[in-house]
Amino acid sequence: MRFMGKPNTFLGVFLGVIFGYTAIAQTKEPPRPIIKTTSFRADTVNVKDFGAVGDGQFLNSEAINKAIITINQRGGGVVLVPAGLWLTGPIEMKSNVNLHVSREAILLFSNKFDDYKIVESNWEGQPAWRNQNPISGKNLENIAITGKGIIDGNGGVWRMVKRNKMTDSQWKNLVASGGVVDEKTKIWYPSEGSLRGALENRAGIKKPGLTKEDFLDVKDYLRPNLLVFTQCKRILIEGVTIQNSAAWNLHPLMCEDLILRDILVRNPWYAQNGDGVDIESCKNVLVEDCTFDVGDDGICIKSGRDKAGRDRAMPTENVIIRRSVVYHAHGGFVIGSEMSGGARNIWVEDCSFIGTDIGLRFKTKRGRGGVVENIFINNINMVGIPGEGILFDMYYEAVDPIILLGDKKEEIKVVKLPVTEETPQFKNFTIKNVHINGADQGIFLRGLPEMHVKNVSFENINIEADKGVEIISSTNISLKNIRVNAKNTNPLVVVENSEKIAFDGLQPMGPVDLLMRVSGSETKDIRAIRTDLKGVKKKSEFVYGATAKALNM
Repeated sequence: MRFMGKPNTFLGVFLGVIFGYTAIAQTKEPPRPIIKTTSFRADTVNVKDFGAVGDGQFLNSEAINKAIITINQRGGGVVLVPAGLWLTGPIEMKSNVNLHVSREAILLFSNKFDDYKIVESNWEGQPAWRNQNPISGKNLENIAITGKGIIDGNGGVWRMVKRNKMTDSQWKNLVASGGVVDEKTKIWYPSEGSLRGALENRAGIKKPGLTKEDFLDVKDYLRPNLLVFTQCKRILIEGVTIQNSAAWNLHPLMCEDLILRDILVRNPWYAQNGDGVDIESCKNVLVEDCTFDVGDDGICIKSGRDKAGRDRAMPTENVIIRRSVVYHAHGGFVIGSEMSGGARNIWVEDCSFIGTDIGLRFKTKRGRGGVVENIFINNINMVGIPGEGILFDMYYEAVDPIILLGDKKEEIKVVKLPVTEETPQFKNFTIKNVHINGADQGIFLRGLPEMHVKNVSFENINIEADKGVEIISSTNISLKNIRVNAKNTNPLVVVENSEKIAFDGLQPMGPVDLLMRVSGSETKDIRAIRTDLKGVKKKSEFVYGATAKALNM
């Protein structure tokens, strides 16, 4: 067995002899994926040669698509978008085509809803009728979007906006621009059809007996993701700025051998569903040297929603994310909540999260099902996190993680339900070398009573936050060399209805009123060694049925 730290060390033996238990084993890392790359013929066509005009007024959809079809039929090559402001409707990619957007170019998508037809698509993990994506491709191979130019989705004409995310003057100007406001004057919508879709919750989800014609009256509500590749192989997106999407910016779905390199992804901070990239049911993925500044989750792993995701049964797997920065986002690196097909074998390394609502965010809920396992995280920096630095939450609901003025957080009803295929699982995480400077809370884990968060190893975690560590409904959690500088030290650590929790080298950075609160009658087998107690006024207390025998310090 491989113990925390070096295998079969004296410490592991010491723990077993003194405390009568086996040290928690680390998850063994699988081999890292080898990702196939793209290659293109040395053949370039310019969109201007097909009648495109870069004046920001001429609609270039036909010219750009004709250039793509032509280079595809010639065996592949590069379609060049040169300097200019290129207004266009939807672009459909073809195999063996590299769409190259020059640094001096802006590819701007039309703000006219009629330029986008309703097509079969996907919305938050479920098959749906949606407006056509600005850039799309299905069942393609060897495709790329490269260059240093800008791809702008013109998303402001599609998005609803919450009143509490605007200043008074911003809200006044938005309302004056057109559109409609709901009865409570809390949300602005771009049209009556958009408001109708929201009020009737008609997201275009495909159901027996419904056709696309059934959604024509709420067409404006069916916001497209900016760039969607579905069931494609060997994809490269490199260098470009992708911004201002109506919803998710990048959505690779059921793809294989995907590389995202040196891209900038932007959305306004108030953009609902304004995710950076959502990697859904993909295999063999590399994200490196990228920057995200968006309105929802930054780098997100998904695999389908509820039954649709379980029936698809395609986990997102073999993913490497490295040397990337996330500024504003609901989460820096995220798994869930639509992870019903599972996720496994994922590495996140050498990344920085600056001002993200949550840093590392793992979210799910009852009904999802799916297994998330073998996640390896190393060398993460976080600055100015309004919420949790590291969050596992199996009670996720689709609300902003930071409560805004006028909103309130619903209380969790804790009940134990039977385990079924709808019960999600989080297990086998290794998280080490994380530095958190400024957060509401350092570490928060909350599993379900019937399905705990399991087998999570934390090592070398430095926390400066308002609150320290909270562990609820979790099993086999190892925390080694955890340094905590918290404003609220009453208590510094909470363990509730959890078992096999091992602290090794817990170090409070300053005076502590209460080191550990142990809560719940199901809590047992908490072990702590090498704990720095010199500034601790009170070591432990036991509440809500917990007893002193649950803790061995």
